Amino acid sequence: MTKGLTIIFAAASFALAGSAFAETLAPGDVEIVDMEVTASLTGKPGDAAIGRETFADRKKGNCLACHVNADLSDQLFHGEVGPPLDGVGDRWTAQELRAIVIDSKEVFGEQTIMPGFYTMNVGINVSEKHKGQTILSAQDVEDVVAYLTTLSE
Repeated sequence: MTKGLTIIFAAASFALAGSAFAETLAPGDVEIVDMEVTASLTGKPGDAAIGRETFADRKKGNCLACHVNADLSDQLFHGEVGPPLDGVGDRWTAQELRAIVIDSKEVFGEQTIMPGFYTMNVGINVSEKHKGQTILSAQDVEDVVAYLTTLSE
């Protein structure tokens, strides 16, 4: 490959990579309308298997701290603060679940204890190392939503 073709190929590769990153919606650009976020945050579908791992991960989603989920009955210490999530895929659409995971306070109101997982509106008592960060990435949200939609009665 000539030097000129290598440079063109490299430039095209960076342009394609840049357009892939540009598809991810920043937390401040997410709009919740009528309790829904209709479009994927990343432009690609979530992976339910990875979402299940994120859901159970005590250092990421930590959803089991508040929610009972029979699908993860092998995990210890399910919380009872939030509603049971068995059948949640039958009760809510993917668009509604996406909105709830992104910013539950926007959906349910400030009184909900559930944090927003893809918002910068996280309150005042945030440790310095976590300031300016979301709890989950955009793809994590899509993966968790894909998992939640599998939970049916």
